[in-house]
Amino acid sequence: MTVSPFDHPLLSGLLGDEEAARHFSVEADIAAMLAFERALAEAEAECGAIPRDAAAAIVKALAAFRPDTAKLRAGVSRDGVVVLELVRQIKAAVGVPHDAYVHFGATSQDVIDTSLVLRLRETVEHVGLLLSENVVRLAGLAEDFGGRAMMAVTRMQPAIPIVATDRIASWRAPLQRHQERLKEFSGRLLAVQFGGAAGTLEKLGDKAAAVRAALAAKLGLADAPQWHSQRDVLAEFAGWLSLVTGSLGKFGQDVALMALTGTDIKLTGGGGSSAMPHKQNPVKAEALVALARFNAIQLSGMHRALVHEQERSGSAWTLEWLILPQMVVATAAALRLAAELAAQVESLGH
Repeated sequence: MTVSPFDHPLLSGLLGDEEAARHFSVEADIAAMLAFERALAEAEAECGAIPRDAAAAIVKALAAFRPDTAKLRAGVSRDGVVVLELVRQIKAAVGVPHDAYVHFGATSQDVIDTSLVLRLRETVEHVGLLLSENVVRLAGLAEDFGGRAMMAVTRMQPAIPIVATDRIASWRAPLQRHQERLKEFSGRLLAVQFGGAAGTLEKLGDKAAAVRAALAAKLGLADAPQWHSQRDVLAEFAGWLSLVTGSLGKFGQDVALMALTGTDIKLTGGGGSSAMPHKQNPVKAEALVALARFNAIQLSGMHRALVHEQERSGSAWTLEWLILPQMVVATAAALRLAAELAAQVESLGH
């Protein structure tokens, strides 16, 4: 077993999501950081903060730039962040005299946080599509089986007769609310990070606001004041991820309970047993419950990461790196599994 089941060569077949994980690869991270440095040089030249020929030299060098990842790894071990070594390598590629304008006015956190946001933009689109697929699949179940009779179960005891659409609504309605929540806060989440050493952009003087706006526009992100130590929107996003997996976990738990007797649901393609060949285990339903619980546990860590000391915290920031990527992949995996599980429902109700 590797440290993370999300990229384990075997377990990732159940718990992973290749598309979501791809955006947290070293290649995606470096590409986003280089996009920041290129856009920054262009924005600063347009606003008169650096010479245009310097920006042209930086853009040209970045087009052919390939970082030495071994040295980047050593730099992270030494500095705690990758940006110092990355900028050193970019400056060497640009050469004098224009190397002085590489990364001008920015700080490491600007690069790292904006890289994260650029990659989250891609994952949000992916997760949003998966969420829509689940809503559609559950609507299909309602259309196919909605009028069939079922027994309501309250506090694990038979209650009163209902129809299948009543239970399906409890799976589908929260997902539709999650769609609305995602639309509502995406503008806050997908915002540029640009504050310089301590959030004041002191090196840019009266050009600071214009450069930040131009930088955001070039990257296709919202323009916003720096948020170096203000991590509430990332915690909000993590909360949304946990809400999604929690709702999917409820779906999985219900399916697993119904599969216990097999009277209310029939599934195709269940998991087998090495000791009991007759069994069809509700593997996807069980995984949905596990992923819901996993994200719920991780969420407390993201809330702890809200506590930054003064203008920047190394420890709280690092805690985010440990947690948020796994929450994103867990959510994408849960959405994939839920859609597959819905497609396995052969009969619901009677």
